[in-house]
Amino acid sequence: MKWVTRSHVHVDRVACPWLIKRFVDNEAEFLFVPSSQVKQVAADASAIPFDARDIELGHHENRCSFESIMLKYELKDAGLVRMAKIVHSADVASDIDKDPIARGLEAIAVGYSLRYPDDEENLLYQFEVYDALYAWCRLQVAKA
Repeated sequence: MKWVTRSHVHVDRVACPWLIKRFVDNEAEFLFVPSSQVKQVAADASAIPFDARDIELGHHENRCSFESIMLKYELKDAGLVRMAKIVHSADVASDIDKDPIARGLEAIAVGYSLRYPDDEENLLYQFEVYDALYAWCRLQVAKA
């Protein structure tokens, strides 16, 4: 399936493709376009839009897009729930200090964007970060 979002990936637009590839659609193909084109490209390419304005898999009711995808696809894995709290805090500026890991994830996202301005290349490298973060989250919830 094709998925489309805004270009210039950052925390939520890296976390969402990671979540989609790992738990929703392992054959996912991602398109990155200017925000003004997300809905049109979604329609033209029969792609599922995410992390853009006024779409189902975006920010709603104090959820970030990662959380909206989890809700839509009924992802309830405890490690993912813990990870969603980190992603939310790192992505929603007003909530940055609600999770102690959030500022670190935000810093990593900025660093990867500087090193890899191409969205697809950025995802290629950052997926390893999210795999490691998910492993850590699974360990944390197993200890609880």
